[in-house]
Amino acid sequence: MKYLGVLISVKDIEVSKRFYKEVLGLKVESDLGANVTLTGGIALQTLDTWKGFIQKSEDNILFGNNAGELCFETRDIDSFCNLLSQRGDICYVHLLYEHPWGQRAIRFYDPDRHIIEVGEDMGVVVKRFISSGLSVAETAARMGVPTVYVEQYIL
Repeated sequence: MKYLGVLISVKDIEVSKRFYKEVLGLKVESDLGANVTLTGGIALQTLDTWKGFIQKSEDNILFGNNAGELCFETRDIDSFCNLLSQRGDICYVHLLYEHPWGQRAIRFYDPDRHIIEVGEDMGVVVKRFISSGLSVAETAARMGVPTVYVEQYIL
């Protein structure tokens, strides 16, 4: 068994390709028309073909159900949030906030209302805490992780 990635159904594959390229910097690895594979193992499938694959009508396909998300990390969350704010076409789940373990994240919808999470790279979180004066042990406690987790980012 080998995991290949995630496939999401989209209403307009051209709009979705452009969104994932412009917003998240993904590249097209394979474009078969009704199916497009992007870097990171994300595949886009047209709604019409998806309905046939799963033998369901469009009424049975729920966009925007908030039951899952595609997760990304960035080393510069502030610049990424600035990029989003300049677009004018982003519908947010929530703006940038800090999780209890210290990682800052933002969530928004793609054109078909699939949730996208972009979080701060965990190494950046560790380094932010260390540079603020926390020790390795204090950083680990703050993040709720073992000290070996913190050490892998600072050694």
